Amino acid sequence: METVLLYNIAQTPLASGLKPILLKMKARIRVISPEQYAQPLGVLAGLSGFQELDNVYEGDGFSEPMIVLCGFTDQRLDQFLRELRRKKLPPIPLKAILTAHNQNWDSITLYQELKSEHEAMHRQS
Repeated sequence: METVLLYNIAQTPLASGLKPILLKMKARIRVISPEQYAQPLGVLAGLSGFQELDNVYEGDGFSEPMIVLCGFTDQRLDQFLRELRRKKLPPIPLKAILTAHNQNWDSITLYQELKSEHEAMHRQS
């Protein structure tokens, strides 16, 4: 099932426009709280074979919006991105697809990786 992990989206201009798109696409929406940041992304996405850890994240976390798309085909990903542009929603610089490579990462690890990639891309442009 297509699942979208949302971080720091509530109370942003993005929130009111994003939810209708995801509901129309029948994607499951999971709002991730900072206490969940220590859990593997596979747990947060509800993948089988993953067990919730006893750890509770107690750090400062991050404040930027971040989105993780799980179980989307290329066609459905294109549809989602097209809808974001069509609705003229603010860009989400930190977005990722859940993969076999990152499904064991926690949210902070993914955030740091995306932030690093985003900064590297902007240094090159």
